Amino acid sequence: MDADDLDYRARTLTGCIPPDLVARLLDLGHEREVEFQAGRGEWFCALEWARVLGNRGRQEEALEVLAPYAATHWWPAARARAELLEGWGRAEEAIALSRPYAEAGDRPALDFFARLLARHGRSGEAFALLRAGIKDWFLAACLVDVAGTAGMDGEAAALLEARVEAAVPACADPECDRLRREPSNAVGLLATVRERQGRTEEAIALLRTGGITLVNGRDQLADLLARHGRITELRAYAASAYPGYAVRRLAEVLEERGDVEGAIAAYRTFGATPSGMGQVAEPLSGLLVRHGRSDEAIEVLRSFTEQHAEDWLVGTLCTLYADHGRSREGLAHLDAIKARHGGKEDWDLFQMRLPLMADCGLLDEAIEQTRNHPEGDTWYAAWAVSDMLDKAGRTEEADAVLARHPADNSPLRAERLIGLGRVQDAVRLLQQPVSKPPAPAWDGTCSTEPPF
Repeated sequence: MDADDLDYRARTLTGCIPPDLVARLLDLGHEREVEFQAGRGEWFCALEWARVLGNRGRQEEALEVLAPYAATHWWPAARARAELLEGWGRAEEAIALSRPYAEAGDRPALDFFARLLARHGRSGEAFALLRAGIKDWFLAACLVDVAGTAGMDGEAAALLEARVEAAVPACADPECDRLRREPSNAVGLLATVRERQGRTEEAIALLRTGGITLVNGRDQLADLLARHGRITELRAYAASAYPGYAVRRLAEVLEERGDVEGAIAAYRTFGATPSGMGQVAEPLSGLLVRHGRSDEAIEVLRSFTEQHAEDWLVGTLCTLYADHGRSREGLAHLDAIKARHGGKEDWDLFQMRLPLMADCGLLDEAIEQTRNHPEGDTWYAAWAVSDMLDKAGRTEEADAVLARHPADNSPLRAERLIGLGRVQDAVRLLQQPVSKPPAPAWDGTCSTEPPF
């Protein structure tokens, strides 16, 4: 085995059996195949088979399964062994196994190792390891988490304050008020520490003046205000905060308190602002559905997408139509959108027709329309048609459609073959050797080829 090859296949899920299909094989009782492939370099098979053995109390056998992979010094394999050891109560062995990787400077390894130390009463040691990496946003976030368990919030705050004060202008333009900080999340992390210290006002002030507070679809300031029950402030903040994450948090709090009407009103008020409904139509519809008001949810999305046919919102609407036995109305809505665009329908909207047509008993018509679409001979069109056929129980036909595009649809086709009981064919398909393409030099333009 070769670490670079393992890493490439694991990252790209090419030339290997991916995790979801390993799980599928195990669910269907093909343990022997998973065990066999684990010994032939299939990383995801090895990982799952080791977990199976560990759960059965066969710990040493589980470690042996992973040993050839760990021998390449590939960090994910070492981490997997460490996680098994920790789960079995053998934390000191896990620490000893992980330490060389962390000390070598591998960022993911250092993050894992520090958190492992902290979970086992050695938070101070973890903090000392991380402090040298305070300029790195990833390691700084780990340091703040570790500081909380180490009782070292004061030390963490001092390090972060120094980084905030060391910020420099982001550009040479004297009118630019943006700052460049290292780490980039210094303000948010300092606010986290201040909140933990009970200095909530300081945390709020930091987030109000420190620029963007959005991380992974959450608004840190909105979350902080919600945690402390400061609903009036959260409501005022939500009224102006783009792109709607704060009003989502407000609505979540109100719904949790049983004030469903207040949550709906918060969304509708924000939605009345310019471009506001585009930000909240989906969570508003979800809220309405959760409370048995699916007709209102459909109307929210229908009325908005009549004028703004955002494909993801149209897709949500079509799903609602299908889930509530109104597929023909969904087709009529798509027809109206198509008419407004001069009879043209790009693939991203056309594909939403297919499950609706299948629901209406028009599967063969859907397949024929797909063939006649300008993009009907593409691999992603084949994927959509195959999915419809499979759901209709026509699995052999579903496989035949995918077989026309062997270079692009092998994982999905393998899933179909496994469903047909042709496990060996599926494995051979997935294990076809792939060449590692050189990274193309970026020419300054974005690709227009799907998937987007």
